[in-house]
Amino acid sequence: MARGLSETKVGDREKTAARLLMSSAKKFYDPDVDIDWEAPLLDGKCYLLPERVSLYGTPLWERMSEEQRLELGKHEAATIASVGLWFEILLMRMLIKAAYNGDPTSRHIQYALTEVAEECRHVVMFARMVERMDCPAYGPPPHVHQLAKILPTIAYGPAMFGSILVAEEILDRLQREMANDESVQPLMRMVNRIHILEEARHVTFAREEVVRGMAGMGRTELRYQRLLLATVSFFICRSLLHPRAYAAVGLDPREAWRTAHANPHYRETLRFAGERIMSFLDDAGLVGAPGMALWRKTHLLG
Repeated sequence: MARGLSETKVGDREKTAARLLMSSAKKFYDPDVDIDWEAPLLDGKCYLLPERVSLYGTPLWERMSEEQRLELGKHEAATIASVGLWFEILLMRMLIKAAYNGDPTSRHIQYALTEVAEECRHVVMFARMVERMDCPAYGPPPHVHQLAKILPTIAYGPAMFGSILVAEEILDRLQREMANDESVQPLMRMVNRIHILEEARHVTFAREEVVRGMAGMGRTELRYQRLLLATVSFFICRSLLHPRAYAAVGLDPREAWRTAHANPHYRETLRFAGERIMSFLDDAGLVGAPGMALWRKTHLLG
């Protein structure tokens, strides 16, 4: 049994799914109705907290005007949102595969399908937010976009749900920090609140699936699950910055990209964003050889 699993408590799968189904029926948002997409964006309000912008604290940041800093935060927020919606489409494909192979009369599969419905709304919500911000949907680099097409085929079990958690909980940590901060654009705060509420159910579902899947796993299978999760996590983290976002605010994209990835403040932001999920994955036994070199490159580890 993987380290820490004996101390981790999970509920009965069907009872957990039934509870989550009830919560989904009672507490949900419709972004088309609950967000005023025509409301003006407010001058001087940020889209990403300044200390979370990738160049914060660097000499390059010091040379930027306040307008450039706000604009870079907007384009980085658009990058994060577009990477988020890209991965949520992958997530839906993985959940649909699980539903295809499962029992549709079970509450477990019914909740998986309910999560797909919620993620559909989230994808459209993030896309409309990026459009409202007048930014491109940067998404991941083209080679990552193409490579990721195989993920729903090769991912299953703890690595599949662990990958979902890495993508969701990194975003969730940053969103919770901004949701009630008056310096942040009201549009961003409302989108964050909706995503936080509904993703809490998805996180509960995925965490329990990780723990169940790790119980009694053999050494060879464990190494595969660890390596796959580390690989996906590496590509997620490396996709959160896009060179074109720097070019959009008048910076040299190569210089800014290198500066950002070497920036200790940005590395601390990634560590902060991944703190809760990395503790869980480590406790579950999913952080280890042969994926440690990739994990270190994500900057998620403390």
